[in-house]
Amino acid sequence: MQDRHINRKKYFEEQTYTTSKYVIPFIKPYIHDISTIRVLEIGCGEGGNLKPFLDLGAHCVGIDLSSAQIENAKLFYQDDPNSSNIQLISEDIYNVEPFDFQFDLIMLRDVIEHIPNQEKFMGFVKQFLKKDGIMFFGFPPWYNPFGGHQQVLQGIASKIPYYHILPKTLYLGILNLFGYKKKDVLELMEIHDTGISIERFERILKKENYAILKKTDFLFNPNYEIKFGLKPKTVIFPFHKIPFIRNFYTTAVYYLMKNEK
Repeated sequence: MQDRHINRKKYFEEQTYTTSKYVIPFIKPYIHDISTIRVLEIGCGEGGNLKPFLDLGAHCVGIDLSSAQIENAKLFYQDDPNSSNIQLISEDIYNVEPFDFQFDLIMLRDVIEHIPNQEKFMGFVKQFLKKDGIMFFGFPPWYNPFGGHQQVLQGIASKIPYYHILPKTLYLGILNLFGYKKKDVLELMEIHDTGISIERFERILKKENYAILKKTDFLFNPNYEIKFGLKPKTVIFPFHKIPFIRNFYTTAVYYLMKNEK
């Protein structure tokens, strides 16, 4: 597994960098004063995406299934001057009781592709959003070169593009042939089962009465800047409009939306 997936502080810092430089400017036209808002991140991991909001004065809540990652997050934030403004919870979002308040912004970055039954989730999560609140989603479409998250593996298999879109039995056979640990294989199989395309995500949004306020399709994921030194590049017209095919070269999509009901 690559260093950034072992060194969790490094991963935290990468998240902080990308959110500060690209996610906040993406949402800023729709939130005029970040210091006044409440932010909920679902699937927050160690909470690196929340730090730029915290630094700007927002009140933040991070929720993640992994107790180990939440413990890391608490460690990383323990000396933060704004630590009193962040709450970190290890729990399944479906088991979280509604808060005494709702959120101005809910964000999921590189998370929706991990969530089973995404239709159910998109209907459920509305209860945490203010009537005039907005949601940010960023994710890698399943069919892009590394949409299977195979980059988290060690060795040559981490550098081979597109083989995750093979039929599941063949894909599983290749992973087993390389001798990967059961835990790593199960993680990739989860992505195989839950991975999402641009078209399916937008069908879910329409079904659940979300309106897209803003969307950007990236040829080079903004996170590639801190990881590989590659500046973000968007998919140019008309290639971002070609149904299905666009998934094969779009490495990330950013969405901002609101609930219309």
